[in-house]
Amino acid sequence: MVVLVTGASGQLGQSIQFIAPQYPEMQFIFASSSDLDITNQEKVNTFFTQNKVNFCINTAAYTAVDKAESDIQKAHLVNVIGSKNLALACQKFDISLIHISTDFVFDGTSSEPYSESDKTNPIGVYGQTKLEGENEVIQNCDKHFIIRTSWVYSQFGNNFMKTMLRLAQDKTELNVVADQIGTPTNAVDLAKAVLNIIERSWKLEAGSLETSNSHLLPPIYGIYNFSNEGVCSWYDFAKEIFRVNNVSIAVNPIPTEAYPTPAKRPKYSVLDKSKIKTIFGIEIQTWQEALSQIK
Repeated sequence: MVVLVTGASGQLGQSIQFIAPQYPEMQFIFASSSDLDITNQEKVNTFFTQNKVNFCINTAAYTAVDKAESDIQKAHLVNVIGSKNLALACQKFDISLIHISTDFVFDGTSSEPYSESDKTNPIGVYGQTKLEGENEVIQNCDKHFIIRTSWVYSQFGNNFMKTMLRLAQDKTELNVVADQIGTPTNAVDLAKAVLNIIERSWKLEAGSLETSNSHLLPPIYGIYNFSNEGVCSWYDFAKEIFRVNNVSIAVNPIPTEAYPTPAKRPKYSVLDKSKIKTIFGIEIQTWQEALSQIK
């Protein structure tokens, strides 16, 4: 099968490239924004005409949460129009679309993990454009999987873990927000989950998957949550990052109000993963285990 990965230079795109050799049955096409501009419908259609694709993983996104507050047009262009263009092309060429979304579609006022069916209510431009992108995918592509995830980090790209380790090189103490609660997600674990979904979907379509397990049968398209297991604050996450990497530094817990940012963040964004575990049989490790595997 042929799997197209958009946004291939981002951390999830790089994480998929990292594990791609483990999936010899998949032929990958890795496309960065210079290879495939998803905001241009004509270029998207031309690309899909020239390349036979079975699955498209859309990791391309405008993810600069604070910058999005003032760069609304660009965030909308990538997260909404780009998603729509891919969805239309996937529908036209009968391609399954795996679209990566975010916990920022919720407002963070819950006290229990969010399920896929909970009411969305984004509180910033980034979350709003990602939600609109989800809706474009749903409306324009029948064969879609939307994967909502949270607090993504990895050894690739820019992320909280790498920022903490960089800052620790020059500082003796750091102040980190302790009243925003969620779950860190190792991008490599997310990549494995996405490819697991593709494997099972391919086998179901081919009729080669054992169907005695009714929970593996369609309908399988729709919205799914994925993060590592467990709950923590950014402060907890920072402390564990330094512990795992043997970095000695003082970390001080502070409230959100002490670290003002242009965009509001959800105070609580823990995701309920029951659906993806049940439908696809995916086993998820804790965020601490996942973090310890990055050296």
